[in-house]
Amino acid sequence: MSNLRESAVEWSRGRNFFLRLPLLLWMLYALIRHLSNPEYQSIIKPLNLGLHELGHFVFMGLGEFWGIAGGTIFQVLIPVASVFMFLRQPDFFAIAFTLGWLSTNFFDVATYIGDAMEMTLPLVSPFGGDNTIHDWNYLLARMNLLERCQAISNLVRFLGVLTMLAGIIFGFWLLIQMWRTRGET
Repeated sequence: MSNLRESAVEWSRGRNFFLRLPLLLWMLYALIRHLSNPEYQSIIKPLNLGLHELGHFVFMGLGEFWGIAGGTIFQVLIPVASVFMFLRQPDFFAIAFTLGWLSTNFFDVATYIGDAMEMTLPLVSPFGGDNTIHDWNYLLARMNLLERCQAISNLVRFLGVLTMLAGIIFGFWLLIQMWRTRGET
């Protein structure tokens, strides 16, 4: 762990603090909005929705259950994979921002899960029509957990808060390192 810390400090040396600050401020703004309004949709929502819908296609060959679950799996898996990609590059600030992106997916999924019983959210499907399935109503009903949708939604929302806070804290720590080492190369 100390090697990772040292790598992050070294990576920060001579990097521009001011160019990254607006992204962190946006992450903080998005967290506040998500906490104050569970149905808030950030500017990243279209990307998240596109990944969700693509996930249905990617997983559809595994059967109906996995095809439906694949939307959520894929929209969460891509940011997680991106964290590892940025760790390998390395780009530590991109990791912090990607944690914020992952968080927006958790918030979206939490809202969708919380709607599983009432099914009032407008649904989107590339196939259109009246045969659109509410993913989380179907999934939770199949697992006999539909009555627990609010508790599950709250847990996923909590993961969103933790993930966003981790991204913000890590990002601000990186900015401090950049500030301390400004002018060094």
